[in-house]
Amino acid sequence: MISAILSGALGLLDGISHLELGQVVMMAIAAGLLYLGIRKGFEPLLLVPIGFGALLVNIPQAELMAEGGTLRFFYDFGIRTEIFPVLIFLGIGAMTDFGPLFSNPKIIMLGAAGQFGIFLTLLLALGLGFDKLDAVAIAVIGACDGPTAIYVSSRFAPHLLGAVSVAAYSYMSLVPLIQPPIMRVLTTAREKQIVMSMVQQAPASKTTRILFPIVVTVVASIIAPLGTPLIGMLMLGNLLRECGVVERLKLASENEIANIVTLLLGLAIGGTMAADRFLQVQTLMVLALGFVAIGLDTVMGVLFGKLMCLLSRGKINPLIGAAGISAFPMAARVVQNVGQRYNKKNHLLMHAMSANAGGQIGSVIAAAIMLSVLRGMGII
Repeated sequence: MISAILSGALGLLDGISHLELGQVVMMAIAAGLLYLGIRKGFEPLLLVPIGFGALLVNIPQAELMAEGGTLRFFYDFGIRTEIFPVLIFLGIGAMTDFGPLFSNPKIIMLGAAGQFGIFLTLLLALGLGFDKLDAVAIAVIGACDGPTAIYVSSRFAPHLLGAVSVAAYSYMSLVPLIQPPIMRVLTTAREKQIVMSMVQQAPASKTTRILFPIVVTVVASIIAPLGTPLIGMLMLGNLLRECGVVERLKLASENEIANIVTLLLGLAIGGTMAADRFLQVQTLMVLALGFVAIGLDTVMGVLFGKLMCLLSRGKINPLIGAAGISAFPMAARVVQNVGQRYNKKNHLLMHAMSANAGGQIGSVIAAAIMLSVLRGMGII
């Protein structure tokens, strides 16, 4: 009995003796992610499982990411195969109403303009010495679209998956803090107060709503074939929503499937955040460039909004350009809040939702275009 107790005590001491400073630091980072998710409410559905996964993977001798480990199983099954981010897009599609786009289709251009920051960040990352695939994975953070960032990095830069994922979801939750200063600086007092009238159009017919995801899938996939898995699942989810004959599949996509995959995805991402891989100068550079990417996307969206304001003779409030990123619907709410601050009669939400929905599609296409260029160059 005494020998068993002594053996257990020695095992405990052995575990402590293997605890390294890097693992302690990563446990503190994991605690920070849990704090942001639980206490501050920043993207809790992802940051809580990511933070806990990061905590687990840094426990000495637990070997959860070793061959046969629990987190390694989730990673191999869902991320290396790209299944998790694809299924997340199925759920997003089932939850997304693209109706606002039908009432004001030209606003979708802001969803395209909001992706230009990705390409500018790509050039910056290349200039800082990152190789082409790493630079693409980093630049996609600017889309403010977690599943797209995970899909690209897990497939082409898996060693950056932890840093890219944490950056994507952390910055997405910080959109209400990141965007308003940029919006205020780039627009004049008069522009901020522009009241946009609602476009009076009959609601889109059911046929239009059904054809939309089918047509978008075909067109977007032909333009950027490497984005087909993501755009296809996004539009399939939307088709389940709009066709009206598969309510059970629609509900499963936006609830059970999305919830289970989100949990396992977060744990698997956390599993990539082992101290020896995460605590590197490269990680800090990824986080910094991700912040730059989101900032540049906001800048380009607002500037394009100013151009549309000029061309429409002051009928378009350039603030809605900030919603051209893929943080749906958070960015649209930010636009509404900023607009109301300067003009209580300003109701920009539906216009911003149009740009935001366009950004959801644009982020996938932008990532796919970059990858298609790399394929044409023979890099992938």
